[in-house]
Amino acid sequence: RLDAARADLLKVLNAATKNVRARQHRVALIDLGLMVAAGVLGLLWATVITVGLVRSVRRLVNGVKAVERGALDANVPITTRDEIGVLTDAFNHMVGELRQKARIHDTFGKYLDPRIVKDLIDRPELTAGKGERRVMTVLFCDLAGFTALSERMTPAAMVNVMNRYLSAMSEPIRAHDGIIDKYIGDAIMAFWGPPFTGEDDHARLACQTALEQLRALEPFRATLPDLIGVKRGLPEIQIRVGIATGEVVVGNIGSDFAKSYTVMGDAVNVASRLEGANKSYGTRSLVSALAAEMVADVFEVREIDSILPVGRHEPERIFELLGRKGEVETEILTLCAQYAEGLSAYRGQDWGRARAAFEACLALVPDDGPSQVFLDRVDHLASSPPAHGWNGVWVLTEK
Repeated sequence: RLDAARADLLKVLNAATKNVRARQHRVALIDLGLMVAAGVLGLLWATVITVGLVRSVRRLVNGVKAVERGALDANVPITTRDEIGVLTDAFNHMVGELRQKARIHDTFGKYLDPRIVKDLIDRPELTAGKGERRVMTVLFCDLAGFTALSERMTPAAMVNVMNRYLSAMSEPIRAHDGIIDKYIGDAIMAFWGPPFTGEDDHARLACQTALEQLRALEPFRATLPDLIGVKRGLPEIQIRVGIATGEVVVGNIGSDFAKSYTVMGDAVNVASRLEGANKSYGTRSLVSALAAEMVADVFEVREIDSILPVGRHEPERIFELLGRKGEVETEILTLCAQYAEGLSAYRGQDWGRARAAFEACLALVPDDGPSQVFLDRVDHLASSPPAHGWNGVWVLTEK
């Protein structure tokens, strides 16, 4: 009986052992399944979070690239409230500031030179009003004969003609790195010099601009009948250019309410007077002595006279800008040599030789204005000789 009981007990023990091992195996399988499921869920969750982060970062990167290309309308949507969301919000604010600066630049670039606008925006210290002394070149360009032309136009046509004219005359200034200072009716004031151009280039660029302005006048004339609506009887229009190089004060000049980045000084006064002096001499472009000296190796110039402009105490030798070297006609070069001989005789009060030289100039070019002016002046001085100590300087009485 004991053996039978022991055998039964052993059977029960073996069965219990198998049951426990089976349960242990099931528990191990369940643990493994739970661990695999947790791992899969963790990977899925991490993937979702990573994809969201990568998508947000990628949108930011694309936005940065768009701004780099100049697309300032880029706006990255904020999809999270974490650090990426904060960074995206900061990026959108930055683009908004850039967009505002670009709008200011584009708007005021039509009223001020874009380079000046850029400097004033990027370097606020320039608005402090501190001026600097620099050697620069100043140009004045004016439209002659516009008063007679404007009498035949309606206000709308006048605005249309002026806009077309100012655009045609302003294009060479911008093309040659000039700064358009202001429009004064049908006149333009512009200047060249550091930091916008090199110290040795400003006079050359201004003279090249003047020649291109003179060439641009003929196409503008051709458009006038269509602009005005009048085909016949239009008055002759011409432009006059004055260029002077010298020391000026450049900076933000004005009142507490309005300022202008401009130049002031003797060169500005001389350039304005030279522009007006074209009317007296029958020329189209006059340059100061320093400007002529700086461009002597590039352009052909003719010394016209020695004048005392209104508002100055020292005389100024003035020169006519003829064209680039190698592009001026031989006849004009011969005229220059003959004119120089006449000018020398005039200053030496040798009226007979001066008259012969200027008559020879008119024989070469009958409509040469300076030669006619000096011929009339020689006739007057021959009959009414100047006082002792006369130095040949002609005093301008008109601005």
